[in-house]
Amino acid sequence: MSADATATRGLVGLLDPRRYGIRHQAGVVGLVLLAVAPYLVPTVWVRNLTIALFFAMFAMSWDVVSGYTGQISFGHAFFFAIGGYSSALLNLELGLPPVVTVPVAVVVTVVAGLLVGVPALRLRGPYFSLVTLVAPTILLNVFILFSDTFGGELGLDSPAPILDFDDLAVTLVANYYLAFALFVGILAVLLAVTRSDAGAVFTAIREDEDAVAASGLNPAKFKVFAFALSAAVGGLAGAVFVHTPVGNPNPSQLLALTVSIEVIIAAILGGMGTIVGAAIAGIFLRLFQLYLGTVEYVVPVVDTAVADVDLLLFSLVTLVLLFALPGGIVRWAVHGGGAALDNIRGRDTATDGGRDPPDRDALAAVRESWREDVAAMQARVPGAEPGPDESAGGDRR
Repeated sequence: MSADATATRGLVGLLDPRRYGIRHQAGVVGLVLLAVAPYLVPTVWVRNLTIALFFAMFAMSWDVVSGYTGQISFGHAFFFAIGGYSSALLNLELGLPPVVTVPVAVVVTVVAGLLVGVPALRLRGPYFSLVTLVAPTILLNVFILFSDTFGGELGLDSPAPILDFDDLAVTLVANYYLAFALFVGILAVLLAVTRSDAGAVFTAIREDEDAVAASGLNPAKFKVFAFALSAAVGGLAGAVFVHTPVGNPNPSQLLALTVSIEVIIAAILGGMGTIVGAAIAGIFLRLFQLYLGTVEYVVPVVDTAVADVDLLLFSLVTLVLLFALPGGIVRWAVHGGGAALDNIRGRDTATDGGRDPPDRDALAAVRESWREDVAAMQARVPGAEPGPDESAGGDRR
Protein backbone atom coordinates (compact mmCIF):
# COMPACT_ATOMS: atom_id res chain seq x y z
CA MET A 1 0.00 0.00 0.00
CA SER A 2 1.35 3.43 -0.94
CA ALA A 3 2.24 6.07 1.63
CA ASP A 4 -0.55 8.37 0.37
CA ALA A 5 -3.12 5.60 0.73
CA THR A 6 -1.90 4.84 4.23
CA ALA A 7 -2.10 8.50 5.21
CA THR A 8 -5.60 8.81 3.76
CA ARG A 9 -6.72 5.70 5.58
CA GLY A 10 -5.24 7.03 8.81
CA LEU A 11 -7.05 10.34 8.39
CA VAL A 12 -10.36 8.58 7.75
CA GLY A 13 -9.79 6.49 10.86
CA LEU A 14 -9.03 9.61 12.88
CA LEU A 15 -12.33 11.15 11.78
CA ASP A 16 -14.28 8.00 12.62
CA PRO A 17 -16.35 8.90 15.73
CA ARG A 18 -16.50 5.24 16.75
CA ARG A 19 -12.84 5.42 17.75
CA TYR A 20 -13.53 8.08 20.40
CA GLY A 21 -14.72 7.67 23.96
CA ILE A 22 -18.34 8.21 24.89
CA ARG A 23 -17.79 11.75 26.22
CA HIS A 24 -16.10 12.74 22.96
CA GLN A 25 -18.91 11.16 20.96
CA ALA A 26 -21.36 13.16 23.07
CA GLY A 27 -19.41 16.29 22.20
CA VAL A 28 -19.64 15.51 18.50
CA VAL A 29 -23.38 14.94 18.82
CA GLY A 30 -23.71 18.28 20.62
CA LEU A 31 -21.86 20.11 17.85
CA VAL A 32 -24.01 18.41 15.20
CA LEU A 33 -27.16 19.49 17.03
CA LEU A 34 -25.89 23.06 17.17
CA ALA A 35 -25.06 22.88 13.46
CA VAL A 36 -28.64 21.93 12.51
CA ALA A 37 -30.40 23.93 15.24
CA PRO A 38 -31.58 26.79 12.94
CA TYR A 39 -33.71 24.27 11.04
CA LEU A 40 -35.23 22.81 14.21
CA VAL A 41 -36.30 25.91 16.15
CA PRO A 42 -38.39 29.03 15.44
CA THR A 43 -36.68 32.15 14.10
CA VAL A 44 -36.74 33.93 17.46
CA TRP A 45 -34.78 31.07 19.00
CA VAL A 46 -32.17 31.30 16.27
CA ARG A 47 -31.50 34.77 17.63
CA ASN A 48 -31.39 33.45 21.19
CA LEU A 49 -29.02 30.65 20.23
CA THR A 50 -26.69 33.19 18.63
CA ILE A 51 -26.65 35.21 21.86
CA ALA A 52 -25.95 32.01 23.81
CA LEU A 53 -23.00 31.10 21.60
CA PHE A 54 -21.37 34.49 22.16
CA PHE A 55 -21.95 34.21 25.89
CA ALA A 56 -20.30 30.78 25.83
CA MET A 57 -17.27 32.32 24.12
CA PHE A 58 -17.05 34.91 26.90
CA ALA A 59 -17.21 32.12 29.49
CA MET A 60 -14.46 30.14 27.77
CA SER A 61 -12.22 33.20 27.68
CA TRP A 62 -12.61 33.53 31.47
CA ASP A 63 -11.96 29.85 32.08
CA VAL A 64 -8.66 29.77 30.21
CA VAL A 65 -7.05 32.18 32.68
CA SER A 66 -9.06 31.88 35.88
CA GLY A 67 -10.09 28.24 35.66
CA TYR A 68 -6.61 26.99 34.77
CA THR A 69 -4.13 29.31 36.47
CA GLY A 70 -6.36 30.14 39.42
CA GLN A 71 -6.06 33.90 38.89
CA ILE A 72 -9.71 34.77 39.55
CA SER A 73 -10.85 37.73 37.44
CA PHE A 74 -13.97 39.64 38.52
CA GLY A 75 -13.93 42.08 35.61
CA HIS A 76 -13.60 40.05 32.44
CA ALA A 77 -16.18 42.26 30.75
CA PHE A 78 -13.27 44.69 30.32
CA PHE A 79 -12.04 42.55 27.42
CA PHE A 80 -15.45 42.23 25.78
CA ALA A 81 -15.99 45.99 25.92
CA ILE A 82 -12.54 46.89 24.60
CA GLY A 83 -12.97 44.54 21.64
CA GLY A 84 -16.54 45.60 20.87
CA TYR A 85 -16.03 49.34 21.24
CA SER A 86 -12.72 49.35 19.34
CA SER A 87 -14.23 47.59 16.33
CA ALA A 88 -17.37 49.75 16.41
CA LEU A 89 -15.45 53.03 16.64
CA LEU A 90 -13.10 52.10 13.83
CA ASN A 91 -16.11 51.30 11.66
CA LEU A 92 -18.28 54.29 12.63
CA GLU A 93 -15.57 56.95 12.78
CA LEU A 94 -13.12 55.83 10.09
CA GLY A 95 -15.44 53.84 7.86
CA LEU A 96 -13.25 50.74 7.95
CA PRO A 97 -15.00 47.44 7.11
CA PRO A 98 -15.50 44.82 9.85
CA VAL A 99 -12.98 42.50 8.18
CA VAL A 100 -10.35 45.10 9.12
CA THR A 101 -11.76 46.44 12.39
CA VAL A 102 -12.20 43.05 14.07
CA PRO A 103 -8.51 41.95 13.85
CA VAL A 104 -7.38 45.43 14.91
CA ALA A 105 -9.79 45.31 17.85
CA VAL A 106 -8.27 41.98 18.96
CA VAL A 107 -4.79 43.53 18.97
CA VAL A 108 -6.06 46.56 20.91
CA THR A 109 -7.71 44.25 23.46
CA VAL A 110 -4.54 42.22 23.98
CA VAL A 111 -2.48 45.40 24.46
CA ALA A 112 -5.03 46.85 26.90
CA GLY A 113 -5.24 43.52 28.71
CA LEU A 114 -1.47 43.35 29.10
CA LEU A 115 -1.31 46.94 30.39
CA VAL A 116 -3.68 45.91 33.16
CA GLY A 117 -2.70 42.28 33.50
CA VAL A 118 1.10 42.39 33.66
CA PRO A 119 1.17 44.60 36.80
CA ALA A 120 -1.86 42.82 38.27
CA LEU A 121 -0.38 39.34 37.79
CA ARG A 122 2.41 40.28 40.18
CA LEU A 123 -0.29 40.22 42.84
CA ARG A 124 -1.96 37.15 44.25
CA GLY A 125 -5.33 36.18 45.64
CA PRO A 126 -7.84 38.94 46.37
CA TYR A 127 -5.47 41.70 45.29
CA PHE A 128 -5.43 40.48 41.69
CA SER A 129 -9.20 40.00 41.74
CA LEU A 130 -9.68 43.53 43.10
CA VAL A 131 -7.63 45.04 40.28
CA THR A 132 -9.65 43.18 37.66
CA LEU A 133 -12.87 44.30 39.37
CA VAL A 134 -11.86 47.96 39.31
CA ALA A 135 -10.71 47.98 35.65
CA PRO A 136 -14.21 47.79 34.07
CA THR A 137 -15.47 50.44 36.48
CA ILE A 138 -12.72 52.82 35.36
CA LEU A 139 -13.48 52.04 31.72
CA LEU A 140 -17.20 52.73 32.23
CA ASN A 141 -16.41 56.11 33.81
CA VAL A 142 -14.16 56.92 30.85
CA PHE A 143 -17.05 56.11 28.51
CA ILE A 144 -19.33 58.42 30.50
CA LEU A 145 -16.75 61.20 30.78
CA PHE A 146 -16.11 61.16 27.02
CA SER A 147 -19.68 60.42 26.07
CA ASP A 148 -19.38 62.36 22.80
CA THR A 149 -16.99 59.68 21.59
CA PHE A 150 -18.13 56.56 23.44
CA GLY A 151 -21.85 57.25 23.73
CA GLY A 152 -21.94 57.26 27.54
CA GLU A 153 -24.31 54.85 29.27
CA LEU A 154 -26.42 54.49 26.11
CA GLY A 155 -23.53 53.26 24.00
CA LEU A 156 -22.81 53.74 20.32
CA ASP A 157 -24.92 53.30 17.22
CA SER A 158 -24.85 49.87 15.65
CA PRO A 159 -21.83 49.50 13.34
CA ALA A 160 -21.96 47.92 9.90
CA PRO A 161 -22.96 44.24 10.00
CA ILE A 162 -20.59 41.53 8.85
CA LEU A 163 -23.44 39.62 7.18
CA ASP A 164 -26.63 41.32 6.05
CA PHE A 165 -29.39 40.20 3.69
CA ASP A 166 -32.76 41.57 2.63
CA ASP A 167 -34.61 38.77 4.41
CA LEU A 168 -34.42 39.02 8.23
CA ALA A 169 -34.69 35.26 8.73
CA VAL A 170 -31.83 34.63 6.32
CA THR A 171 -29.74 37.28 8.08
CA LEU A 172 -30.33 35.70 11.47
CA VAL A 173 -29.42 32.22 10.22
CA ALA A 174 -26.29 33.52 8.48
CA ASN A 175 -25.15 35.32 11.63
CA TYR A 176 -25.91 32.22 13.68
CA TYR A 177 -23.52 30.20 11.56
CA LEU A 178 -20.95 32.99 11.84
CA ALA A 179 -21.21 32.72 15.63
CA PHE A 180 -21.16 28.92 15.46
CA ALA A 181 -17.99 28.89 13.33
CA LEU A 182 -16.31 31.32 15.72
CA PHE A 183 -17.45 29.24 18.70
CA VAL A 184 -16.01 26.03 17.24
CA GLY A 185 -12.75 27.76 16.32
CA ILE A 186 -12.28 29.24 19.79
CA LEU A 187 -13.20 25.93 21.43
CA ALA A 188 -10.64 24.05 19.29
CA VAL A 189 -7.83 26.55 19.98
CA LEU A 190 -8.43 26.67 23.72
CA LEU A 191 -8.67 22.89 23.98
CA ALA A 192 -5.42 22.53 22.04
CA VAL A 193 -3.62 24.99 24.30
CA THR A 194 -4.97 23.70 27.60
CA ARG A 195 -4.30 20.06 26.64
CA SER A 196 -0.70 20.89 25.73
CA ASP A 197 2.34 21.16 28.01
CA ALA A 198 1.45 24.81 28.57
CA GLY A 199 -1.94 23.74 29.88
CA ALA A 200 -0.25 21.36 32.33
CA VAL A 201 1.85 24.25 33.62
CA PHE A 202 -1.29 26.43 33.92
CA THR A 203 -2.86 23.80 36.15
CA ALA A 204 0.33 23.37 38.15
CA ILE A 205 0.41 27.13 38.80
CA ARG A 206 -3.11 26.90 40.16
CA GLU A 207 -2.11 24.06 42.48
CA ASP A 208 1.21 25.44 43.74
CA GLU A 209 2.88 28.40 42.04
CA ASP A 210 5.94 28.28 44.31
CA ALA A 211 6.59 24.64 43.39
CA VAL A 212 6.42 25.53 39.69
CA ALA A 213 8.99 28.28 40.24
CA ALA A 214 11.18 25.84 42.19
CA SER A 215 10.98 23.47 39.22
CA GLY A 216 12.88 25.96 37.10
CA LEU A 217 9.89 27.38 35.23
CA ASN A 218 8.79 30.99 35.18
CA PRO A 219 5.15 31.18 36.37
CA ALA A 220 4.85 34.85 35.41
CA LYS A 221 5.55 34.04 31.75
CA PHE A 222 2.82 31.41 31.63
CA LYS A 223 0.33 33.60 33.49
CA VAL A 224 0.92 36.45 31.06
CA PHE A 225 0.46 34.07 28.14
CA ALA A 226 -2.83 32.80 29.59
CA PHE A 227 -3.99 36.36 30.26
CA ALA A 228 -3.12 37.49 26.73
CA LEU A 229 -4.88 34.47 25.21
CA SER A 230 -7.94 35.15 27.33
CA ALA A 231 -7.94 38.81 26.29
CA ALA A 232 -7.63 37.89 22.61
CA VAL A 233 -10.56 35.46 22.79
CA GLY A 234 -12.74 37.88 24.74
CA GLY A 235 -11.86 40.77 22.45
CA LEU A 236 -12.52 38.71 19.32
CA ALA A 237 -15.92 37.57 20.57
CA GLY A 238 -16.85 41.11 21.62
CA ALA A 239 -15.71 42.61 18.31
CA VAL A 240 -17.72 40.18 16.19
CA PHE A 241 -20.69 40.41 18.58
CA VAL A 242 -21.31 44.11 17.91
CA HIS A 243 -21.38 43.51 14.15
CA THR A 244 -24.28 41.05 14.39
CA PRO A 245 -28.02 41.71 14.81
CA VAL A 246 -27.92 40.42 18.40
CA GLY A 247 -25.24 42.75 19.75
CA ASN A 248 -24.64 46.46 20.25
CA PRO A 249 -21.69 48.46 21.58
CA ASN A 250 -23.30 49.54 24.86
CA PRO A 251 -22.32 48.99 28.51
CA SER A 252 -25.36 46.87 29.39
CA GLN A 253 -24.32 44.16 26.94
CA LEU A 254 -20.53 44.36 27.22
CA LEU A 255 -19.36 46.15 30.35
CA ALA A 256 -21.95 45.76 33.12
CA LEU A 257 -20.83 44.05 36.33
CA THR A 258 -23.60 41.50 35.85
CA VAL A 259 -21.94 40.37 32.62
CA SER A 260 -18.71 39.52 34.45
CA ILE A 261 -20.61 37.79 37.26
CA GLU A 262 -22.72 35.68 34.89
CA VAL A 263 -19.58 34.63 33.01
CA ILE A 264 -17.99 33.45 36.27
CA ILE A 265 -21.14 31.56 37.25
CA ALA A 266 -21.24 29.83 33.86
CA ALA A 267 -17.62 28.72 34.04
CA ILE A 268 -17.92 27.47 37.63
CA LEU A 269 -21.22 25.70 36.98
CA GLY A 270 -19.78 24.03 33.88
CA GLY A 271 -16.59 23.06 35.67
CA MET A 272 -13.58 25.32 36.16
CA GLY A 273 -10.53 24.31 34.18
CA THR A 274 -12.40 22.33 31.53
CA ILE A 275 -13.19 24.84 28.72
CA VAL A 276 -15.94 22.48 27.52
CA GLY A 277 -17.80 23.01 30.78
CA ALA A 278 -17.73 26.77 30.34
CA ALA A 279 -19.06 26.38 26.80
CA ILE A 280 -21.90 24.05 27.79
CA ALA A 281 -22.97 26.00 30.86
CA GLY A 282 -22.68 29.30 28.99
CA ILE A 283 -25.14 28.12 26.34
CA PHE A 284 -27.46 26.53 28.90
CA LEU A 285 -27.59 29.47 31.30
CA ARG A 286 -28.19 32.08 28.60
CA LEU A 287 -30.94 30.04 26.92
CA PHE A 288 -32.55 29.29 30.28
CA GLN A 289 -32.52 32.97 31.23
CA LEU A 290 -34.01 33.99 27.89
CA TYR A 291 -36.66 31.26 28.18
CA LEU A 292 -37.78 32.44 31.62
CA GLY A 293 -38.34 35.90 30.18
CA THR A 294 -40.96 34.46 27.80
CA VAL A 295 -42.97 32.36 30.29
CA GLU A 296 -46.36 33.97 30.98
CA TYR A 297 -47.52 31.40 33.53
CA VAL A 298 -48.77 33.08 36.72
CA VAL A 299 -47.50 31.60 39.98
CA PRO A 300 -50.64 31.05 42.10
CA VAL A 301 -49.29 31.91 45.56
CA VAL A 302 -47.65 35.23 44.66
CA ASP A 303 -49.96 35.97 41.71
CA THR A 304 -47.00 37.01 39.56
CA ALA A 305 -46.01 35.94 36.08
CA VAL A 306 -42.79 33.97 35.74
CA ALA A 307 -41.48 36.51 33.21
CA ASP A 308 -41.76 39.26 35.86
CA VAL A 309 -39.53 37.40 38.31
CA ASP A 310 -37.28 35.69 35.78
CA LEU A 311 -34.07 37.07 37.31
CA LEU A 312 -35.05 35.82 40.77
CA LEU A 313 -35.91 32.35 39.47
CA PHE A 314 -32.76 32.23 37.37
CA SER A 315 -30.65 33.10 40.43
CA LEU A 316 -32.37 30.49 42.60
CA VAL A 317 -31.97 27.71 40.04
CA THR A 318 -28.34 28.64 39.49
CA LEU A 319 -27.72 28.60 43.25
CA VAL A 320 -29.28 25.14 43.58
CA LEU A 321 -27.17 23.81 40.70
CA LEU A 322 -23.98 25.22 42.23
CA PHE A 323 -24.75 23.43 45.51
CA ALA A 324 -25.83 20.21 43.82
CA LEU A 325 -22.90 20.06 41.36
CA PRO A 326 -19.91 21.63 43.16
CA GLY A 327 -17.45 20.14 40.67
CA GLY A 328 -19.37 21.36 37.63
CA ILE A 329 -21.64 19.81 35.04
CA VAL A 330 -18.87 18.23 32.97
CA ARG A 331 -17.14 16.46 35.87
CA TRP A 332 -20.49 15.26 37.21
CA ALA A 333 -21.47 13.92 33.78
CA VAL A 334 -18.11 12.22 33.20
CA HIS A 335 -17.96 10.58 36.62
CA GLY A 336 -21.65 9.68 36.65
CA GLY A 337 -21.52 8.35 33.11
CA GLY A 338 -18.41 6.31 33.87
CA ALA A 339 -20.03 4.78 36.95
CA ALA A 340 -23.18 3.96 34.97
CA LEU A 341 -21.14 2.25 32.25
CA ASP A 342 -19.25 0.26 34.85
CA ASN A 343 -22.54 -0.95 36.32
CA ILE A 344 -23.86 -1.87 32.89
CA ARG A 345 -20.68 -3.78 32.05
CA GLY A 346 -20.59 -5.45 35.46
CA ARG A 347 -17.37 -3.79 36.61
CA ASP A 348 -16.40 -2.86 40.12
CA THR A 349 -14.91 0.65 39.93
CA ALA A 350 -13.06 0.14 43.19
CA THR A 351 -11.21 -3.03 42.19
CA ASP A 352 -11.42 -3.39 38.44
CA GLY A 353 -8.14 -2.83 36.72
CA GLY A 354 -9.60 -2.72 33.24
CA ARG A 355 -10.15 1.01 33.23
CA ASP A 356 -7.43 3.41 32.25
CA PRO A 357 -5.58 4.93 35.21
CA PRO A 358 -6.26 8.58 35.94
CA ASP A 359 -4.00 11.19 34.45
CA ARG A 360 -1.00 12.23 36.46
CA ASP A 361 -1.30 15.27 38.63
CA ALA A 362 -0.17 18.33 36.66
CA LEU A 363 2.19 19.50 39.38
CA ALA A 364 3.76 16.05 39.65
CA ALA A 365 4.28 16.02 35.89
CA VAL A 366 6.06 19.37 36.03
CA ARG A 367 8.26 18.19 38.87
CA GLU A 368 9.16 14.98 37.05
CA SER A 369 10.07 16.94 33.93
CA TRP A 370 12.30 19.19 36.01
CA ARG A 371 14.03 16.24 37.60
CA GLU A 372 14.72 14.73 34.19
CA ASP A 373 16.19 18.03 32.98
CA VAL A 374 18.41 18.29 36.08
CA ALA A 375 19.55 14.66 35.65
CA ALA A 376 20.39 15.27 32.00
CA MET A 377 22.39 18.36 32.92
CA GLN A 378 24.26 16.48 35.65
CA ALA A 379 25.12 13.71 33.21
CA ARG A 380 26.90 16.28 31.05
CA VAL A 381 28.87 17.74 33.99
CA PRO A 382 31.51 15.37 35.49
CA GLY A 383 31.41 15.22 39.28
CA ALA A 384 28.13 17.08 39.61
CA GLU A 385 26.40 16.95 43.00
CA PRO A 386 23.15 14.98 43.33
CA GLY A 387 19.95 16.92 42.68
CA PRO A 388 17.72 18.15 45.53
CA ASP A 389 15.38 15.15 45.19
CA GLU A 390 18.19 12.59 45.20
CA SER A 391 19.60 11.00 48.34
CA ALA A 392 23.34 10.43 48.65
CA GLY A 393 22.98 6.76 47.92
CA GLY A 394 19.93 6.95 45.65
CA ASP A 395 19.72 6.15 42.01
CA ARG A 396 20.99 8.80 39.64
CA ARG A 397 18.57 9.48 36.79
